[in-house]
Amino acid sequence: MNAVRLIARDLRLAWRGGGLWLPVLFFLGVAILYPFAVGPDLKLLRATGGAMLWIAALLAALLPIERLVRPDLESGHLDQLALRGWADETIAALKIAAHWLGFGPPLLVATVIGGALFDLDGDTLGTLLAGLAIATPALAALSVTIAALTARAGGGAAGLMLLPLAIPVLIFGAGSLDPTAAGALPLLAAVSLGLTVLAPFAAGAALRALRE
Repeated sequence: MNAVRLIARDLRLAWRGGGLWLPVLFFLGVAILYPFAVGPDLKLLRATGGAMLWIAALLAALLPIERLVRPDLESGHLDQLALRGWADETIAALKIAAHWLGFGPPLLVATVIGGALFDLDGDTLGTLLAGLAIATPALAALSVTIAALTARAGGGAAGLMLLPLAIPVLIFGAGSLDPTAAGALPLLAAVSLGLTVLAPFAAGAALRALRE
């Protein structure tokens, strides 16, 4: 089994288990319900909509965590890959790539719809899309890492662990929507790059510990 087939397998299983479309439906659900909660004030929706979509994206990232590692652990798939010589760090990196492919691009498409619901102007929507494009690899990396660390503990622990780690992403991402915060996107890129590079090693160590 090569890397492409491993990624395709994870994407296929995620689709069957709802791991691909449930986060997007959740994200759109928040975008649709929020105007009902705050009222039809377009000025208020424009002012708060971008930050609300950032929070919705972060919460949507939590939904598929239990499906990222635990099924492979219980089925023995991780043991089989280890016996075939796959390094745990490589397995983790491929899982991050598969999770991002299923989570990131659909979320960006849903963001365009959410931006229309909040009547965001072109500049704000462009900044929001750029920020989420930068941040979704980090969210995918964090999700796989937390999934590996909590594969035997349950989904509640996963949420408690991911949210604090994702706070820098949320701060710099939502902060980039402020026209005066010129350095927010570069800082978001730096945080996202750091998390994405380090995550395969942390997740790989966690996968190795699961087999011991």
